[in-house]
Amino acid sequence: MGNERIGFVGVGLMGHGMAKNILQKGWPLTVLAHRNRAPVDDLKSRGAAEAASPRELAEASDIVILCVTGSPQVEAVMNGPDGLASAGRPLLICDCSTSDPSSTLKLAAELGPKGITLIDAPLARTPMDAEEGTLDVMVGGDPEAVERARPVLEAFSGRIIPTGPLGTGHTMKLLNNFLSMGYAAIYAEALALGAKAGITPQVFDSVVRGGRMDCGFYQTFFKYVLERDRDAHKFTLANALKDTSYLAAFANSVGMANPVGAAVRNSFALAVGAGRGQDYVPMLSDAVAEMKGVKTKGA
Repeated sequence: MGNERIGFVGVGLMGHGMAKNILQKGWPLTVLAHRNRAPVDDLKSRGAAEAASPRELAEASDIVILCVTGSPQVEAVMNGPDGLASAGRPLLICDCSTSDPSSTLKLAAELGPKGITLIDAPLARTPMDAEEGTLDVMVGGDPEAVERARPVLEAFSGRIIPTGPLGTGHTMKLLNNFLSMGYAAIYAEALALGAKAGITPQVFDSVVRGGRMDCGFYQTFFKYVLERDRDAHKFTLANALKDTSYLAAFANSVGMANPVGAAVRNSFALAVGAGRGQDYVPMLSDAVAEMKGVKTKGA
C-alpha cells in the first residue's frame, strides 16, 4: 500500500494539516496549486510536488483526497477540460469536503464508467486536530475502496467510522454539523436572553461548565465568548450556512420536515445576511446579541 501516490486538492485550514501528516507518514504527495501560497510552499519544503491543474494531479496520483468548500467545488475539480476525470486514469477519490449527498451519488454514477471510484470521507473536529493527525473521519462507499483508502485516512485521523454505502458519510457529516451548529445557535440565543436579565457570560459559564450540558463544542465556543479568542473554532458562519442549507436540501429530497434545522439555518442566514459570513462560528454570539440590542461581551 505504501507505494500508492497521493494527490491532494484543497490545502486550506483543514487540508494543510492533513497533507502534512500524509507526507510525514511517508506517502509520495502531489498538491494542487492554490492562490494561497503559504501552505503549498510549506508542503513543498517538506517534499511535496505541485501540479498546475487537476488533470496534471490525476496523472501523478493513484488516490486523490479532496478537501474543498462543497459540492460545486468538487464538481469543478472533477469535471471540465482540465478536471481530474479528463486524465482518463483509474483513480480512487476520497471526498473529505462537506458535500451534498445527492451530488456525491450523481458524481459517482458518472465517474464509475470512467474507472474512477468515489468514496465520501468527511471530517469532524478542528484545524488543530488536522495538524495533530487526530481528525474523526466518516466514510461511506464500497467496502473494498474504503479499505484501500484506510491507510491514507489513518495518516491524519484518530478515528475512522464506516457509515455504510456511498453518500452516508456526507449525510452523517450534515447530521453532525446540525448538532454542533444547533448548539451554537442555542448558546448565542441563550446568552442574549441572559444579557437582558443582566446575566453575564461568566455567570452563564459558571453554571454550565462541569455540568451535564458541558461538552467539547461548548468549551471551544466559550473560549471565544469569555477570552475573545478569535481562533478558538476556525469555521466560518458562511460555511455553517452552507452545511445547514445542504441539510435542508436533503430533508426536502426525502420529503421530511426539519423545523429545528430550519430555525438553526435561519440563525446563520441572518448573521451572514448582516455581512458576518467570514466571522467564525462562536462569533454568532455577537451577531445575535447585536440583533437583539444587547451586549454579551462579558465584563
